[in-house]
Amino acid sequence: MQRALLALSLLAAACDPNRTVPDRAAYAPQGVQPLECVPNLDGRIEASELRTAFGVPVRYLVNPAGTRRPIDLSGVTDAAGRRVWALATDYADDQVATLAASRLDGRWYRASFPTGQFVAPLDLAGALEGVYANDGQVLSLLGYASAREAPPEGRTLVVYASPIATFRFPLESGRQWVTASEVRNATVRGLPWAGRDTYQVRVDGAGTLELPDVTFTQALRVRTTLSIEPAVGAPIVRRQVGFVFECFGEVARAVSQDNEPADDFTTTPELRRLGF
Repeated sequence: MQRALLALSLLAAACDPNRTVPDRAAYAPQGVQPLECVPNLDGRIEASELRTAFGVPVRYLVNPAGTRRPIDLSGVTDAAGRRVWALATDYADDQVATLAASRLDGRWYRASFPTGQFVAPLDLAGALEGVYANDGQVLSLLGYASAREAPPEGRTLVVYASPIATFRFPLESGRQWVTASEVRNATVRGLPWAGRDTYQVRVDGAGTLELPDVTFTQALRVRTTLSIEPAVGAPIVRRQVGFVFECFGEVARAVSQDNEPADDFTTTPELRRLGF
């Protein structure tokens, strides 16, 4: 009986003189949006290949606070004569730090940096923020401040008398520069601070960088040595070796202990690597 009803229903539909079959358009897929930046692997990084992406979270694998990691910053030469940095060891106790660049809007220290364009965390906890400007020729650090106006450890607000050149474009192996700036009437952890900071930067190598989750075939090694000369107290030297890739920015970093004498230090209290 049910089959008979179904047959009658189909027959009625087929015989309905008012029924029309619509002429439907063929499926049109949504157009693929072009990428804003595509690495060309030419061994140099232009300002256009290192644009700030506001609010885009970047995940780094990092060693737990208070621990140290062995590291080989020299790298090896493969059979084709190319430099390779093998930083792909998978550590079971690695943690994830998520960092992102932001605009200055709403920051408590906004008025102290009238030419600032964006901020980015200086530490993995995001407690200290650097204020930057990029004019297409130089990525400059204007100073830094505590993310909170009144943190438990005390407020920090350091405004450089002249900008620090962190990157000079194009970045390519062989480039180096030195920038120094005075610090006056500053506050660090709630205490008065004055001194002079000197940044020595060298782009001294290009090659393949192997990380746990991704490999970059044309990364640049950037060495930054910061010399801090306080008005009161002994000078401090801090070394940092970063690996930078087109369109991605800094994809790995190792920091030395204070007053480390060797460029290629072999252990680090902070190893961050782009990953998941």
